[in-house]
Amino acid sequence: MSDAPDRHAPRLWTARQRAVIIALLAVVLVYLAVRLIRNPVYVSDPQPRDPPRAHELADKIDPNMADVATLAALPMIGERRARDIVEYRERFVAQNPGKLAFTRLEDLLRIKGFGPAMIEHVRPYLTFPRQPATTQP
Repeated sequence: MSDAPDRHAPRLWTARQRAVIIALLAVVLVYLAVRLIRNPVYVSDPQPRDPPRAHELADKIDPNMADVATLAALPMIGERRARDIVEYRERFVAQNPGKLAFTRLEDLLRIKGFGPAMIEHVRPYLTFPRQPATTQP
């Protein structure tokens, strides 16, 4: 007996069956390629409860006192916007001695690059001092 394959042995798949399987695999690969092209970024569902660097923030931050590194830890802020906040705050305090640059969240809208969407992203992480009641004689 020889170890050579038998030419007359029945084949597992017919030519037509192989063609159908190849066609199905091609359709699946095209479908996956189209999905990847249309949506290349995976977004978890549901969204994570905490933003990526939330552990860096111990408590809420007062933008009137925070340094660049602390502000940069906020989601969507980054180092450039953090520097803009600190520069604006220093400029405001120099022009208005005794006043705070940020007394409410909307005060951040005066800084270039901050809009309503950005304000909503940082809202949970910021705190603002309560203004002391002014007494008039």
